[in-house]
Amino acid sequence: MPSRYLLALTFLTMASSPSWARDTMPNGFLLGTAIAGFQVDMGCPTIAPEECEDRHSDWYEYITSPWTRLNPSLFMKGDPTSRGPGFYETYRDDLYRAGKELGSNAIRISIEWSRLFPESTTGVDDFVALRQLASSAALDYYHNLIGAIRAQGMVPFVTLNHYTLPKWIHSAIDCNIHLLRCQHKGWVDPARIIPEISKYAGFVAREFGQDVDYWLTLNEPFSAVVLPSYLLPTPERTNPPGLYLQIDAAKTANATMIEAHAKMYDAIKEADVSSGEPGGRPAEVGIAYSFFAIRPATSHPIDQRVAANLKYLMHDQFLDALIYGRFDPDWSGRTIERPDLARHLDFIGINYYVRLTPPKLSLGSVNPIDHLLLANPIDAVFDRDAPDGLTQVLMEQSRYGLPLYVTETGTDAIRDQERPRRWLLGTLAATHAAIERGVDVRGYFYWTLMDNYEWNHGMDSRFGLFSVDPMDQSKRRVPRSAVDAFSFISQTRLWPDACPPSQPCLESGTNVK
Repeated sequence: MPSRYLLALTFLTMASSPSWARDTMPNGFLLGTAIAGFQVDMGCPTIAPEECEDRHSDWYEYITSPWTRLNPSLFMKGDPTSRGPGFYETYRDDLYRAGKELGSNAIRISIEWSRLFPESTTGVDDFVALRQLASSAALDYYHNLIGAIRAQGMVPFVTLNHYTLPKWIHSAIDCNIHLLRCQHKGWVDPARIIPEISKYAGFVAREFGQDVDYWLTLNEPFSAVVLPSYLLPTPERTNPPGLYLQIDAAKTANATMIEAHAKMYDAIKEADVSSGEPGGRPAEVGIAYSFFAIRPATSHPIDQRVAANLKYLMHDQFLDALIYGRFDPDWSGRTIERPDLARHLDFIGINYYVRLTPPKLSLGSVNPIDHLLLANPIDAVFDRDAPDGLTQVLMEQSRYGLPLYVTETGTDAIRDQERPRRWLLGTLAATHAAIERGVDVRGYFYWTLMDNYEWNHGMDSRFGLFSVDPMDQSKRRVPRSAVDAFSFISQTRLWPDACPPSQPCLESGTNVK
């Protein structure tokens, strides 16, 4: 990392340049990292597992039950929960790393519904009664966590549902065995889950709203929930209940999540009492949505249509419902006007990892799961080394006229410890390119702060800026080379692609322009 003197000299030299305003991040631009409670909490160094772990979620059941853990069709690594990074115990040190070592001015976290409400809230609607039902330990933990974020000078972005559901709303094992007969059906039981999750959202907004201004309702509802839960579990991602080609269930889950977001949005807005207080500001509510940089295989009209259909199904049909009220519950391309769903996003969270090229129709296996898909998506080419694809995604999603935040982007360091550094610099350059073209991007969150329990991959995927040895009981954090680059950028606010070759703004190889 450059010395403090070199850092100051570089900063002053660049500040005297007339291009400084263009070459630095906009005023108020948020730069930080993103984590999720389920993935980071478990594996505490000294706290007992029964306190450290949230054992009341469908995902905990999914990774610990022999029924699913040993099922080869679900692609589970099977790592024990003790190998997680133990953030539940180490959060103060980790937040110091984020705020002081990285220089972040924001961090994205999640509140775990099942940790807060391990018992059913059905029939309990009053705030006071809900607070009595909530876990007092969880309430204390989340208040302390958010307070510690603020103490480090960071803005909290809070996700309310990062995949996991309480077992009392979704039984991962029972629904994997028989979806129609299981009692707790999760996203395919809209009459039950929508009122409960909106109630939870309203409670959390009222309880923590004094310290939180930015909320994300759902994380990657289509690509990481609908697809791997009910259509196609793959080695890349599986999600409870882990069923194959349940098309009607997938459509129901998709529609339910759209409706749920709208109700959660309304509940947060209604519960946001802090906006009426001196110095308070209205809550801003968005969604963290997974976007692919989709491009057609060829210029042939059929391949163009294949790409357009895939983009509609994976991106547009969900967001069009929440912004324009154009609801397509059957994935038919024929929408129903739903004014009650429209205008239910204040900003869009962009999660980006992959450039996707559908197969040529003549070469793809023509076995569509729905008539919108003219070619089987299994045959698509997934390019995980395309940081510049983020520019395409940001420009495409700017069509809605809403502020954008890059709420996740990152890469796996399991085989190459330098990949996170290259990805960080490449995606920041891609973000800068979009801003230069007039896109309203207001923040960037790198995935992730430290290595974590990466869902069905366990600890076999290493996305952290700080590495964690899962076999080390102390769960010591070791910085990867990306930490120095992140720290320099956060302090200078300099875009990595804007650094002139004559200036030693970043170490060798980091000028990606």
